[in-house]
Amino acid sequence: VQLQASGGGLVQVGGSLRLSCTASRRTSSNNGVGWFRQAPGKEREFVASISWNGGNTGLADSVKGRFTISRDRASNTVYLQMNSLRPEDTAVYYCATSRYATGSQRIQDYPYWGQGTLVTVSS
Repeated sequence: VQLQASGGGLVQVGGSLRLSCTASRRTSSNNGVGWFRQAPGKEREFVASISWNGGNTGLADSVKGRFTISRDRASNTVYLQMNSLRPEDTAVYYCATSRYATGSQRIQDYPYWGQGTLVTVSS
């Protein structure tokens, strides 16, 4: 499975971005997908996850109320809508496909990773 993350860029505080993650293989539509991020000098952290059919989602406490995750199974794409962005949201954002049908917060549950897309929030 190859994953392509896109949509990152430079945005001002309070702005919005929508990240996209497209998988190359159709079979990945049966797996959960997660978004993680890594800021300079920090460990990679969980941001959001979604189950194979979009019925279950999870969000990190730091992004609840601001970010939403969704997926379009027809196009094999998962989206991360990010609103009310803050400087602390600045990071490289990665999408990953879970080995399970559900998503999770555990990095070790995700064997396939995209290359990352940089989000920079300026104050």
